[in-house]
Amino acid sequence: MFNEVKSKSIGVLLVLLILVSACNNEKQAIKVDANKMHETMQHLTDVIVHDIFSPPVASRIYTYPSVGAYEILAAKDSTYKSLAGQLHGLTPIPPIPDNVNHEIAALQTMLLLGKTLIFSEDKMDEFINDWHAELDAQGWSGEEKDATLAYADEVKKHILDWADKDNYKQTRTFEKFTVKEDVSRWQPTPPAYIEAIEPHWSKIRTFVIDSAAQFTPELPTEFSTDKNSQFFKEVMQVYDVKQSLTPEQSEIASFWDCNPYVMNVHGHVMFATKKVTPGGHWIGIVKTACKQTDASLMKSASAYVLTSLALADGFISCWDEKYRSNLIRPETVINKYIDEEWTPLLQTPPFPEYTSGHSVISGAAGVALTSIFGESFHFVDSTEVKYGLTAREFDSFTAASDEAAISRLYGGIHYMPAIENGVTQGRSLGKFIVDHITLKEEE
Repeated sequence: MFNEVKSKSIGVLLVLLILVSACNNEKQAIKVDANKMHETMQHLTDVIVHDIFSPPVASRIYTYPSVGAYEILAAKDSTYKSLAGQLHGLTPIPPIPDNVNHEIAALQTMLLLGKTLIFSEDKMDEFINDWHAELDAQGWSGEEKDATLAYADEVKKHILDWADKDNYKQTRTFEKFTVKEDVSRWQPTPPAYIEAIEPHWSKIRTFVIDSAAQFTPELPTEFSTDKNSQFFKEVMQVYDVKQSLTPEQSEIASFWDCNPYVMNVHGHVMFATKKVTPGGHWIGIVKTACKQTDASLMKSASAYVLTSLALADGFISCWDEKYRSNLIRPETVINKYIDEEWTPLLQTPPFPEYTSGHSVISGAAGVALTSIFGESFHFVDSTEVKYGLTAREFDSFTAASDEAAISRLYGGIHYMPAIENGVTQGRSLGKFIVDHITLKEEE
């Protein structure tokens, strides 16, 4: 009888231990909602705006955190494929230990990489600390917490080691751009006459495309001040459009301005207005598409990474052409040969005219997003609402990229060839990326 009771007691004890263990495991199995990834990307955008990073540099800041988070999530999802071996120079991340919460690790890695690549580290630390407090309130502690944070730091170092070889740091030491005494070449524009931004960006290692020059567009129209020349007709088109802008066209120009360098002049006082970059606008569209479709954490990560790769390579390709053709901006030509009092609706950005950066990267991003969410995707773009502008509706990412491109004519900062050839350049590049990057394994 004693042995029987003892045996039953031991059995009950074992059951209780199993139940306690199961409860503990359930307690530690904290899931990361996709909305937290969207909040993270939005916060990164806010810091990029605060720190006034240039559009090309901002695209780099988005890409490395996106790759880091994607790689961790893909390692635990058999339907997705690692980008190691698909992106230039990227090797596999360290294996994920069993005691690591890979979803938390993915977001932690994204935050750590973002913090490393921006200036205002305190703003990232504040976000990280608040998130960790949320996790702690859910019972996140002990061995899993320590292992997860350690692993995220390990992946961060792995991605940073890869990033350190992209030639970015070297380009910080290269010579500044020299303005040539040539009437057809770019010159700094009012009101701040800022020096040329990132003249060596074509030296940055590409992510997917073969080289910065792979999608070189056709040559821009030959400069001429002959009123019967094709170039002068293109100049006059910019001038005439400004004279007859409709309210809708003005709204479109402002909506897609995305210029972090806007300088306001009031008498002897000059101050900057901070705005989202073109790449930041498209990252905002990624968030909109993901939230609208209730995309999972994994799908959201894939949308961010593919779009950021298109943006990053798009800027490298575009900047390669900008500093090769080195074409003068409409504002400079119009002021010198047509109307010295004329000003564009938008402030002219501080770099050469051809091709249009927004046209290139919008074309590329539109292709990337279409490959994930489909051709006919109606959405309301509210990205610019926080900057005082009205949301706009689109029936597809292609329609949005078309509007982004033509906004540069309405804004008075680009000739039509830079817009049209820029769209072709961007979409060709975007198609190459979509064709050469495999995110989901074939079913």
